[in-house]
Amino acid sequence: MAGHSKWANIQHRKGRQDKLRSKLFSKLAKEITVAAKMGDPDPDKNPRLRMAVKEAKSQSVPKDVIDRAIKKSQGGDAENYDEIRYEGYGPGGVAVIVETMTDNKNRTASTVRSTFTKNGGNLGETGSVGFMFDRKGQVTYPASVGDADTVMMAAIEAGAEDCESSEDGHVIVCAATDLNTVSTALEAELGESESTKLVWSPNMTTELDLEGMTKLMKLIDALEDDDDIQTVTANFEASDEVMEQL
Repeated sequence: MAGHSKWANIQHRKGRQDKLRSKLFSKLAKEITVAAKMGDPDPDKNPRLRMAVKEAKSQSVPKDVIDRAIKKSQGGDAENYDEIRYEGYGPGGVAVIVETMTDNKNRTASTVRSTFTKNGGNLGETGSVGFMFDRKGQVTYPASVGDADTVMMAAIEAGAEDCESSEDGHVIVCAATDLNTVSTALEAELGESESTKLVWSPNMTTELDLEGMTKLMKLIDALEDDDDIQTVTANFEASDEVMEQL
């Protein structure tokens, strides 16, 4: 399994998605609205909302967009969204988890299923690939915040499980239930993070060649293009050479 780690691969996907700015802003705003509606509209009193706002800020979402999303949650006309997770297999047998927020379950289910089918994958039952991932908290910092040893020590003291450092930055991993506590402790030591969120971390991966990666990226891009879909995570692995050719 030479080449990019699973975290590097996930970061690669993040980079691709960042190009779709307006669509990304819309999805982040939706998460803010849902988080605020489910709990307190004050981020300091609502851990999920706090993380949603932080993630939006890290993606340069304007403050007025964030404020409108929170305000929208308090209005009587705020949409009701259902959070539904879909699981399936992409090209090459790669496991894929799709998280959605939708106001029309039938529409979303139909779209997800047809997108998998049209792009060489097949949708499975809930739980069909979930065992290949662990739900984790992830906090990222730029490389400039400190060297690997400094960040690792801060991560350990904060109660994190692991820290992976590279020239691209530091990725700190913790139990999903500890994310708010760990991120708060890290901020006290290292300052504001680049990103704080829950992720699906692959505990096993499938290696793909260039052809397989090209087909998988087509599926993931098609899924991410849908407004109902919030995140797409796949347990692929690829060599440096393949990633460079994409």
